Amino acid sequence: MASRGTIETSKLKQNLEEQLDRLMQQLQDLEECRDELDADEYEETKKETLEQLSEFSDSLQKIMSGNMTLVDELSGMQLAIQAAISQAFKTPEVIRMFAKKQPGQLRTRLAEMDRDLIVGKLGRDLHTQQKVEILTALRKLGEKLTPDDETFLSTNAGAALSQFERASSDLGSGDKVFALASFEVEKSKK
Repeated sequence: MASRGTIETSKLKQNLEEQLDRLMQQLQDLEECRDELDADEYEETKKETLEQLSEFSDSLQKIMSGNMTLVDELSGMQLAIQAAISQAFKTPEVIRMFAKKQPGQLRTRLAEMDRDLIVGKLGRDLHTQQKVEILTALRKLGEKLTPDDETFLSTNAGAALSQFERASSDLGSGDKVFALASFEVEKSKK
């Protein structure tokens, strides 16, 4: 991720060159083996290869009409936020509820966790981590937090959550943050 697309762009160029070489070699091999193929087989293979070349040309035109790099400035910001989300939120369930804008479910989960801590079903460290995640998600969803929750959050929020807060504020639109959170949910399902 630190390459910000430099390695990926280089790899894309290499793959394009290899694809072009393969298609040209395929045409050359076809001409060299023309006598060994019947007319229909030769025409069909040549037609398929020319179609592939045409598709390759169309793809190349699309790439050339824009920026050849894979990551532009906005994509770089998205990568930063994606990293912040993945570092800040360790619990897929919290990411899912955040992405689906479900503050009620987040508050229910928080109450269940508090109960589980009291009865000993949940360790204090895990409780603290998940409570910080939920409170951060609730704040990002525009929900009012109690003074106790604000104090808990400021006391226990780590650098990753601060980075998420800062990065998501820099991005501006909440919908973009939710889109990235949704992406993280989908990624965690795979």
